[in-house]
Amino acid sequence: MVNSLYKDDFRANFKPGKTLPKISTQLDSVRAFQFEVRFYGLPQALVGSQQDLTLAAKQVSPVGITVDDIVVDRVNDRVFYPGKPSQEEITITFDNLYLKNTTPAMWEWFKSIYDPISGDMTKLAAPGGPGNRTFKANKLTIVELDNTKTPHAFIEVYGVYPKAHRFSEKNYSTNEFSTIEVTFRFDFLDYGRYGQANQ
Repeated sequence: MVNSLYKDDFRANFKPGKTLPKISTQLDSVRAFQFEVRFYGLPQALVGSQQDLTLAAKQVSPVGITVDDIVVDRVNDRVFYPGKPSQEEITITFDNLYLKNTTPAMWEWFKSIYDPISGDMTKLAAPGGPGNRTFKANKLTIVELDNTKTPHAFIEVYGVYPKAHRFSEKNYSTNEFSTIEVTFRFDFLDYGRYGQANQ
């Protein structure tokens, strides 16, 4: 016989005025709007903008990684084995702040990947650039905050660089802030909770 966990556990033992079921007390979750974005190990020209970027970041696309399939065909059968990973792109929307240097800083970082004026690529890195510098940030951390704005968990990506830069639409009939959208590539991904073994 198949039992209903919802009926037998999560919704059970409800005594009005005396006790509450688990569904009323144990399903509180991280809010999608309680987060901060932090950059570490930015290229030297952007180091002074790290806190400004955290302040300006207002939206983050889903962060993900997929293990691609290796398909094995034999006679009438097709089975699958795990292959190489594919990291998804991350798009972060930043407010175009008056009093901070976030938009110029992001544009300069993008230009270090590809400069549309000179045509140079990855010009912060050797062989053409200085050999002890890189066009990638060491890591990008999306900090999940709890109900008291205390860091609760993190999503971290490593080896980060901007691959696309978009200025928002200009429209006389809108009533909202101007933004920039920057799409990032990364090499590696991790997740954890603060206070556990890996942090």
